[in-house]
Amino acid sequence: MSINRVIISGNLTRDPELRATANGTQVLSFGVAVNDRRRNAQSGEWEDYPNFVDCTMFGTRAEAVSRYLSKGSKVAIEGKLRYSSWERDGQRRSKLEVIVDEIEFLSRAQQGGQGSYAPAPTADPYAAAVSAPVPAPMPAPGPVDVYDEDIPF
Repeated sequence: MSINRVIISGNLTRDPELRATANGTQVLSFGVAVNDRRRNAQSGEWEDYPNFVDCTMFGTRAEAVSRYLSKGSKVAIEGKLRYSSWERDGQRRSKLEVIVDEIEFLSRAQQGGQGSYAPAPTADPYAAAVSAPVPAPMPAPGPVDVYDEDIPF
C-alpha cells in the first residue's frame, strides 16, 4: 500500500494561468512558495529557505478558483504528487507538481487584483463601521449542572 497525499500552505508566486485542453477541460496552473526553516551553520541564526511548488487544478472548479487568486494570495492546498518527465532540445527534463484536490483561501485577494473578493474601498473608510448595526449583547451563560458522576470517562 502507498499513500500519495500532500498538504501545503504558502503564497502564490505568480498570477494563476487558466487554459483549456483540446476537449475543453479547464486547467489552472500556479506556483506556491513554502518556507523551510534551517539554522545557518556559520551565524547560528534561523533562516527561511523558500521551496517553490508547481500546482495544477482541473475542471470547472479550476475556472471558479482562478477568479479569486492572484500573486501573493495565501492558500492551503491538499492534493497528490505527480511526476512528469519529457525531452526538449535533446535534454531530459522533469518536474514534481501537486495536483490540487482541495484549496482554501487564507487571505483576501489584493485590492484591485483580478477577481478580488475584498470589498471595494469607500471614500470614508470609517463610514461602513459607523453605519453598521451593532449586534445585541449575548446573555451571560447560566449555571451548569454537571457533576463528576455525569462524565462517562
